[in-house]
Amino acid sequence: MFTGIIEEMGIVESVSPSESGFRLKVTIRKCGRGLRLGDSLAVNGCCLTVVKIGIDGRKKHVCFDLLQETWIRTNLQFLRAGSLVNLERALAAGGRLSGHFVTGHVDALAKITRWEKVGNDHQLRIVPPLELMRYMIHKGSIAVDGISLTVAEVTATDFMMWIIPHTLESTALKERSVGGFVNIEADILGKYVERLSRQSVL
Repeated sequence: MFTGIIEEMGIVESVSPSESGFRLKVTIRKCGRGLRLGDSLAVNGCCLTVVKIGIDGRKKHVCFDLLQETWIRTNLQFLRAGSLVNLERALAAGGRLSGHFVTGHVDALAKITRWEKVGNDHQLRIVPPLELMRYMIHKGSIAVDGISLTVAEVTATDFMMWIIPHTLESTALKERSVGGFVNIEADILGKYVERLSRQSVL
């Protein structure tokens, strides 16, 4: 379980084919403290398992194995050496929930159709698969590349969020552009409500 509060940006060292799919190697700093093999780490909002930890000089890196499902469903497929990724460690018992409940199970890719500065902030508009629009609620929560954001506007086919300067500078959103893709995870509470509502009707 995560909260959508990004702790740091990691730098991709390499993405290479492996027996299971692909091996992702990322340089980390803060998130490396106390990290062990088998731990979960959210990378652009995708919950991945640490399979290797190493140190090259003063740099600490971690490796993850990406299955084909993960590769196809997330924007990890677009990463290259030097790319920035959002990182968050799993929520510790008794930890502060500053964002919202994020599972790290990415629902889909969403295409960026607007990404521009408006005043001091930025406006981000994205188009998700149509079947996910039912979870988008005005003032509701959404995880975009692992970042807990608030939905500011909803239409029949897309939704918009405001990005404050701190979020822009502290996350990999600074590398995004119109036509690119972000990982989205709809609020799990909305999914449970929908499920329970269907059962009550039946």
